Amino acid sequence: MDTSFSTLIRTASHEQHTEAETSTFMSDLLGGGLGVDAYARYTEQLWFVYKALEDGMERLADDPVAGPFIQPELARVPELERDLAHLRGEDWRAKVSALPATARYAARVEECATGWPAGYVAHHYTRYLGDLSGGQIIRDKAEKTWGFARKGDGVRFYVFEQVGNPAAFKRRYRELLDGLAVDDLEKQRVVAECKAAFALNTGVFRALGEEFPTAA
Repeated sequence: MDTSFSTLIRTASHEQHTEAETSTFMSDLLGGGLGVDAYARYTEQLWFVYKALEDGMERLADDPVAGPFIQPELARVPELERDLAHLRGEDWRAKVSALPATARYAARVEECATGWPAGYVAHHYTRYLGDLSGGQIIRDKAEKTWGFARKGDGVRFYVFEQVGNPAAFKRRYRELLDGLAVDDLEKQRVVAECKAAFALNTGVFRALGEEFPTAA
């Protein structure tokens, strides 16, 4: 390939990525048109998706394809659980529920984690690199809109304390993508799964938008 795989996967999924980023729900949330309950509900959905992602980590740690991407400093579930305890109370586990769109998303992640390591990489990429990039915008907006302490409870999901230099980390991550140990046909399947991952994410945003419509 003349074009690096990390560039290919980014450009090929650009349309789907943009659609997810510019969803009505996310625009309303970041624009201050929704209350903290909508933010908490969104955080709940993230927990279900990341549970599926990170439950697969130990199983895939030694896999030749997915293994290099399993990096403990990325783990988000403990941080999400701290955020949910802050947002929903210590009994948050009895209160959270997955939207049908979220259940479909988490099920697909789990399916890849158990049977298709290269597909798991597609989901890993779309989530964690997004968290390290655009996720920081969400954190900043949430702190200002709802008064969370800077990088404190409520926004810990977006704080990667163990990633000292995010720019360098993302560069190394893209190098891992470029060295993905699969053939070109499998890489095409990974690109397709990346697009599907963004579409699943957009489906969650759409469902959240239906649950939290803004006044016209």
